[in-house]
Amino acid sequence: MSEVDFSKLNKITAKSFNDQKAIIKKVMLGREVKCKVCQKALILVPPTSSKSSAKATPQSGIYCPNGCTDIELDMI
Repeated sequence: MSEVDFSKLNKITAKSFNDQKAIIKKVMLGREVKCKVCQKALILVPPTSSKSSAKATPQSGIYCPNGCTDIELDMI
């Protein structure tokens, strides 16, 4: 059997992770970050304190108004 080379996939995955991490840092610092697809400002949705209201609001994360970018964050 031939060996599978995952080095290219690992590089792409690492770059994507680091790009998302940079976006998260900038948005949480209050900087305006534009969506790469539609160029609209990304919005930070903070976690809700009440579990009953969590059903009515979207999960905490960073979102594009058009839905192009969707980074869900698990905040405690």
